[in-house]
Amino acid sequence: MSRRDGLDAICLTPGHRTDIGLRRQVNEDSLLARSPLFAVADGMGGHEAGDVASRLCIEELAANSSLSSKGEKISAGDLQTALELADARIRQETGGRAGTTVSGVVLVEESGQPYWLFFNVGDSRSYRLNANGLEQVSVDHSEVQELMDLGQITAEEALVHPRRHVVTRALGAGTQNMADFWLTPVQVTDRILICSDGLTGELRDEQIQAILQANPDPQQASEELVQAALRSGGRDNITVIVLDAARPSAANRVPDAEQPDQDGLGDTATVSGEHTRTRS
Repeated sequence: MSRRDGLDAICLTPGHRTDIGLRRQVNEDSLLARSPLFAVADGMGGHEAGDVASRLCIEELAANSSLSSKGEKISAGDLQTALELADARIRQETGGRAGTTVSGVVLVEESGQPYWLFFNVGDSRSYRLNANGLEQVSVDHSEVQELMDLGQITAEEALVHPRRHVVTRALGAGTQNMADFWLTPVQVTDRILICSDGLTGELRDEQIQAILQANPDPQQASEELVQAALRSGGRDNITVIVLDAARPSAANRVPDAEQPDQDGLGDTATVSGEHTRTRS
């Protein structure tokens, strides 16, 4: 990576897809794929307007002046401010009856070099695939993650735990809206995956990795991931962004997308500050 090039040394090629799934009536997921910011929001609240919550989150990220004007100077503080504004809008417009998770990444510059700035609230996820394999960058804000951290359950047990759909942070509901952040250098072999739990609830990480490695085109990889989740049951809305980093001469761009695409059924109910995802 040439220091003189900075962000000009990297071209981003995204693919994206969202699907209502096989059991929902409304798509409560929304996505933003507009360089340099990419995010997936998964609304909670069902008929109480989970779709509104995710849409407002994406709208705030897309429109926030501090993000749109700073470009590579975007900081974790800028993102947190935008998320807090989204939190306030969601509470105002839904009366506290709905919320949303959000996970994403922004391409930033640090000391003349390109970096990924990942952010996360809730249990939507961000992954990074390169020569070292597939790594989950974000850490779920969920009850089962806390139990795993305490050593009380294993990762395998978490997949079937009765509390696996309870998140401990969300925008617009509950008391915790602070995002976690991770800053890591960009490699030109990086492939980033951002997704709602409609994907990870159906596919294991090794299945996700195999699909990402088998489909060089980000859009095709997005399509294949969604189709695999549908074949596995499609019990929730499914949304993915696949993002490739490459040198400009090797990259083929696809159009950016701000996609508060709504079609799904109530994803969660809120009980005493917890957000319990309900599945058919």
